[in-house]
Amino acid sequence: MTLLELTVVILVLLSLISILFIGAQAWKKGSDRTLCIMNIRNVQNGVRSFCNLYGYNPGDSVSGLQLRVIGLGQFVETTPTCPSSGTYTYGETFGADTVPPIGELYMNCSLASSGHVPDDQAAW
Repeated sequence: MTLLELTVVILVLLSLISILFIGAQAWKKGSDRTLCIMNIRNVQNGVRSFCNLYGYNPGDSVSGLQLRVIGLGQFVETTPTCPSSGTYTYGETFGADTVPPIGELYMNCSLASSGHVPDDQAAW
């Protein structure tokens, strides 16, 4: 093998490795986005379950709604954290103590513009 052939082989291998790293980074972003959406959905399901169990309707005011849904022994055991270092806000649209209407999210991620929001939440 000549030095030129060896150089070409090394360049091809480095190109393949760089493509692998780019693919792994895209996979990580996608999995972080999915986990964030699952966190939002779990909290949303917890809010709906709480409302169904205790007879609250969308738009009703519930004192300490977040503490009644999220916490040890509640519908969501631990406070969710965004895997991409975003922050969650609760009741951003209607207030932290107001049950949101069907199709509106109770918890939002600060990275919603990056895709950290479900595509279709009409039934949520």
